[in-house]
Amino acid sequence: MLPHQLELLSPARDADIGIEAVNHGADAVYIGGPGFGARAQAANPLPDIERLVRHAHRYHARVFVTLNTILRDDELEAARRLAWQCHEIGVDALIIQDMGLLELDLPPIELHASTQCDIRTPEKARFLQDVGFSQIVLARELTLEQIAAIDAALGPRAAPQRAVLEFFIHGALCVAYSGQCYVSHAYTGRSANRGDCSQACRLPWEVRDAQGRILARDKHVLSMKDNNQSANLRALIDAGVRSFKIEGRYKDMGYVKNVTAHYRRLLDAILEERPELAPSSSGRCTYTFTPDPQQNFNREFTDYFVRGRQLDIGAFDSPKNPGRPIGWVVRVAADHVEIETDDPATELANGDGLCYFDARQQLVGLQANRVERLGPGTDGGVRWRVEPKDTIATLRDLKRGTRVNRNRSMAWERLLQKKSAERRIGLHLRLHADGDDLVLALTDADGHRAEARLPGPFELARDAERHARQLTESLTRLGETIFAAASVELALPAPWFVPASRLNELRRAAVQALLQVREAARPRGQRRPPVQPPVSYPDDVLTYLGNVYNHKARDFYARHGVRVIEAAYESHEALGEVSLMITKHCVRYSLHLCPKQAKGVVGVQGTIRAEPLIIEHGDQRLTLRFDCKRCEMHVVGRLQSHVRREAQRQLREQPLRFYRARPAITGTRAIPPSAARCETSASTG
Repeated sequence: MLPHQLELLSPARDADIGIEAVNHGADAVYIGGPGFGARAQAANPLPDIERLVRHAHRYHARVFVTLNTILRDDELEAARRLAWQCHEIGVDALIIQDMGLLELDLPPIELHASTQCDIRTPEKARFLQDVGFSQIVLARELTLEQIAAIDAALGPRAAPQRAVLEFFIHGALCVAYSGQCYVSHAYTGRSANRGDCSQACRLPWEVRDAQGRILARDKHVLSMKDNNQSANLRALIDAGVRSFKIEGRYKDMGYVKNVTAHYRRLLDAILEERPELAPSSSGRCTYTFTPDPQQNFNREFTDYFVRGRQLDIGAFDSPKNPGRPIGWVVRVAADHVEIETDDPATELANGDGLCYFDARQQLVGLQANRVERLGPGTDGGVRWRVEPKDTIATLRDLKRGTRVNRNRSMAWERLLQKKSAERRIGLHLRLHADGDDLVLALTDADGHRAEARLPGPFELARDAERHARQLTESLTRLGETIFAAASVELALPAPWFVPASRLNELRRAAVQALLQVREAARPRGQRRPPVQPPVSYPDDVLTYLGNVYNHKARDFYARHGVRVIEAAYESHEALGEVSLMITKHCVRYSLHLCPKQAKGVVGVQGTIRAEPLIIEHGDQRLTLRFDCKRCEMHVVGRLQSHVRREAQRQLREQPLRFYRARPAITGTRAIPPSAARCETSASTG
């Protein structure tokens, strides 16, 4: 990617969704391979990825494969082979977290540093650039000023080894710094760093203070609203971001089509304003719908910390989609409910998802099994009869006057189930003579040129003007190709008659030749060589937060000056109470209990202290500790004994190899750390 280019990066759960992402304007797509991706349920076979690669490359769009879990020693060889297989099918880059991969014999493919690498500081970003990463996915929690500082630390944007800054602009938000959450593993054995998060952050919690007083009951205090940076794209560009990433490798086709088209339009408008910038792929998109992110699942939107700390970033009432307000209940009957819409243009349909908040502010779903239009309402809207899928008796607190939202529109979903976009590259066609031969020269919007020749001689047309119109019309019939005629020039010495079949043959040959020229000219990234001698890591001590799970990762950090290297949390060496989550989100701040909020308030200043809080859900009990200097919150707990016992049982049945910083125990014999790399163990600590 060139420094003046902007990249819209879309997610793909599978190849078909990835292809539609490209069709709807993505400059690049990221997708999970057969294994080792941070979304365990979004794996794809290599032949499917190859099909996506072929389609994307026609537009000079790129495909990235996620290989971004932390790896055990016994997984490294399989990961190495997968990296080579991705390279062989034309994948443009690998997104990785585990630094052990950099110690392997990898193919000459671009490496991108995953957001799981927890990239928040200029020093960390510069280090990753210097060890050979071409693109760096920044932490979602950064402000514009922090992004600009990282951009400055990487050096001149036009420098040959300069890394591209990538930033999430839309989708679900992890409350923790990515790569710094172990709650799932501590309580279930499912590791977020290995693509299997149990999403404890979306649960309802009871919050208590140090005196045991309840501050919040059944509130989703760790659940964030969804990210939406639509209003901040220009500021992000100015701060140095060049790749704009949409979250959502678990999302469906409609989501990817809609959100990709939304941001494609916004970025295209910026490109029109700023001719010094350019897209990183080819073609212009047209749509059969008007993109609208509100139509997809969302927990309402926030721009998170980009403009500084905001109070209203949490989806504390519900982690579900509350939808858009459409009206209110005017009557509740035994088998149906009558609703009046606010806007007479609002149309309901069978299968629509409706919802409302009950007396406890819990979201209650009301799926419309059958709807019937009754006529005009009393306040200018339209009255509808709605027969719900569930019985009326099960819809708690539903009564006259209840506000109703719609969080699923069947009409919208049906619209996006059809073909909804075309992406075409502008083409200039020139038909001219070369002696007795006919030559069709094609020049695309990127300046690539090819031609095809049809041997003559040709007879003269009886009706020159009519035949010229037919030639022009035939040349513009580009059908299912990636091209659209921007202009046609006929430069013949006489009104030659060309049979339609032969002209079609000429056009097809010229298009095929142009596709070959485009493929030969397609930019191909290479793995960047690391700076020599090896640069030093920003710190000389790595705790379990460094996620070192294999000996190659240990060797990497040691080679870069780290003296003390603890094992990853998944190695089960951190058995006491530790930070299971580190987050910029602050529960105290959200509950108006932050000492900084009280500063200067008469009668309040000095009475509020950042004492720990307790959160509970069922048998889960965690402590919230507050680092006010860094303005961060730590969720503190310990590895549950049943998780450790289950890991020990699995190790007895299937011995595994992973990095330990402390001596491992097998039976009664201690194994020194230097020998542990080649031993299998029946113990986790």
